[in-house]
Amino acid sequence: MTGMLTARLAALMTDTGAGWSMGSFGAIAEFHHVAGDPPPRPLDGCGIVTERGGVRLDDLTDLTPVAWEALSPRPHRWQQGVALCLPEGRLGTARRQVLTELGPDAGALRDQDRGAVLFDLGLDQPQVDFCIRSDDPALIARLRAECGRSVLDPESRAMAAILPAHPHRVALTRIGRIEVWQKIGGPDTGGVSPIGPHTHILPPLLRTRRTHSANTPIPPGLVPVAGLHPASPVMDSLGQDRDFDAAAFASFQAMLADWGDAGRNTLKDRAWAALKAGNPPSALAEPGDRHGRAALRIALRQAARRDGASALLAQWQAAFDRETGPLDADAPGH
Repeated sequence: MTGMLTARLAALMTDTGAGWSMGSFGAIAEFHHVAGDPPPRPLDGCGIVTERGGVRLDDLTDLTPVAWEALSPRPHRWQQGVALCLPEGRLGTARRQVLTELGPDAGALRDQDRGAVLFDLGLDQPQVDFCIRSDDPALIARLRAECGRSVLDPESRAMAAILPAHPHRVALTRIGRIEVWQKIGGPDTGGVSPIGPHTHILPPLLRTRRTHSANTPIPPGLVPVAGLHPASPVMDSLGQDRDFDAAAFASFQAMLADWGDAGRNTLKDRAWAALKAGNPPSALAEPGDRHGRAALRIALRQAARRDGASALLAQWQAAFDRETGPLDADAPGH
């Protein structure tokens, strides 16, 4: 099973429409391809690098892929992804609480980076050791002086040194790593993240101590340590609208069939069958659980984008696709 999963994920590495992420709810590294860039260079095993960053999967033992869909704040959209999950208690991170020097990064994706010094920022996250890496003697000296204190401590000067220096960011998980070599989003980038690989550290989200968004349907007992983000049929990697892509839609629905929740998949099929048969909304009872209700709403949005508007679909949407609470942004940080 692990070999088959590795082969499938390795094939997706070179899909320039797909992105990857590693991290937690509040500290995340994202890898995205950029249109017009040279093709990614494959690494031994399951990984790739570009001129902007890279991703490698090393150990998929105990890994469970969970394909999911979630609501978007915009009523003509939905979100999707595959969470790569490990069982609670098998996450394998150090959970350091203070800035800690780890020494030369022998596991770096590129040979030229293996002599640079790795520092764990000490964010105490269950599924990721979030690090920076530098070969700048001045920055290394300043960080060594701050070791032993949380970078989120108001008295710490570490972040003030890191932000203008733009060191590499390295997200280490039990299953692998993502490295980002581009600048940190901030004053030097016009206040937005660079296109392609980038990182986010969001202290308000870190303080919630959640492993993932409540809007993402992860089964109990599992923790997402990484994410695969296949091409969306309705928006690009920057969260901008795109014409409906039937091939991208079909591709992810196949992943959902293999790695998603069977009950929610069946619910979507029932909704589509009822619409095709011309049945009214009363033909289907509203699910009693949060994620089931979201799946029904998503099915209706997908029917609208795939099949077009109709008076019957409008009745179903009026009955079931109602705003019920806050939703995650489609492309946070951009």
